[in-house]
Amino acid sequence: MNNDRTIEQEIQAKGKTAPRITPADIEANITSEHYFTAADGVTGAVAVHGIAVLQSSQSLSLLTFCVLVLRNGFTVTGESACASPENFDAEIGRKIARQNAVAKVWPLMGYELRSKLATADNDFPLGKACDMSGEGTCEACQ
Repeated sequence: MNNDRTIEQEIQAKGKTAPRITPADIEANITSEHYFTAADGVTGAVAVHGIAVLQSSQSLSLLTFCVLVLRNGFTVTGESACASPENFDAEIGRKIARQNAVAKVWPLMGYELRSKLATADNDFPLGKACDMSGEGTCEACQ
């Protein structure tokens, strides 16, 4: 995230004012975030479904997930895995998992913005393509 802010500052310093997605836009689009380890997931599955699990591997507690819920209800996930149990830190794992989830939001919001820009540039909205009847405003019908 820190790198995103640095890049945004550079964009602003260079006077780039065209529509774009900013780190603030990304953050404003996130309505909630949820964290858990794979071990937490197994424990939850056992509690909900009553499934017997032999013994949870320590490795499952080293895998952290972040689930971001976006404004429109869509979800994205990010993960962080620690190779050495001695290096595991829950807070760092959550930060890395969140960073990886946020990285997946950028292209989604970029696509959404590009669609809006394309709609503004056309005589007919996206999704309402010409039916080729000869009566529309597209190049093929003119």
